[in-house]
Amino acid sequence: MSDRTATASAGIDSRLEGHRVELTGYCYRMLGSAFEAEDAVQDTLVRAWRNFDKFEGRSSLRSWLYRIATNVCLDMLKAGNKRARPVDLTGPTPLAQAALNPLPENTWLEPMPDGRILPSLDDPAEAAVARESVRLAFVAALQHLPPKQRAVLILREVLAWRASEVAELLDTSVASVNSALQRARATLADTDRSAPDTANPLDEEQRKLLDRYVAAFEGYDMAALTALLHEDAVMTMPPFDLWLRGHDDITGFMLSIGASCAGSKLVATEANGTPAFAHYKPNPDGPGFVPWAVQVIDVSGGVITGMHCFLDTPRWFPLFGLPDHLDGDAA
Repeated sequence: MSDRTATASAGIDSRLEGHRVELTGYCYRMLGSAFEAEDAVQDTLVRAWRNFDKFEGRSSLRSWLYRIATNVCLDMLKAGNKRARPVDLTGPTPLAQAALNPLPENTWLEPMPDGRILPSLDDPAEAAVARESVRLAFVAALQHLPPKQRAVLILREVLAWRASEVAELLDTSVASVNSALQRARATLADTDRSAPDTANPLDEEQRKLLDRYVAAFEGYDMAALTALLHEDAVMTMPPFDLWLRGHDDITGFMLSIGASCAGSKLVATEANGTPAFAHYKPNPDGPGFVPWAVQVIDVSGGVITGMHCFLDTPRWFPLFGLPDHLDGDAA
């Protein structure tokens, strides 16, 4: 390879790579899976690189990449799998009937680190829309839409594309795009996608609330934790299908089936546009602490309304760039 060719290839790589984060956010909204989204983006960039000499520049590079990514996602969605949260599948589990029954990995909506899906945006309003559109509740609601309606709604409502641009991307008419958007809006209106009201960056009251949450959880102080939870707070634990509603059932579970979490440590991170924590349990085989869950926390009205604990730590901790061990002694 000549120096000129190598330089040109590096330039193409750089231009394509500059779109990775926003494309990952798009594919994540489409697919509901962190790892499938990253696979879809990698496929998109490989296809773009191989066909770059055919890119004629009649549309922007960004539009061309979104066209490829959309086709990749639509192909992946042909299998018909629809990811969900535990709250989308069953009613709440009474504490007396709580049991840990795992379902297959591809059942579940997955968490995603903010840094992998939220590009830097100068406009605060655009940044706020981007964060709202990767919240677990919103991404779960998107999974109720047929794939093309899903693409239309994301492109029009989240990314603010014009109807004519979406029509060109999907090889359809503006009338068809507008019709799909209306149907998508109607479907979402019938789903529960209530979102937390956490600010970004967190305001002082929210920081204090989360500090109190960490202190209560690490101290396993159920009275203090109860005071921080909404009376109808929800706790989920994929890959298990149970979910709990109400601070009494949540703390009751933590004192019974979940009692081994006593003495845990929480490390702050961010996921799905909301506060999150890496949860480490005391190491049963030696000193220190070992990964247990990634907790995605919903905050609304000055209280915690949701604790979503994703337990497949061999997958989540590397994705979030989290250490596989913490030093220290359990309390």
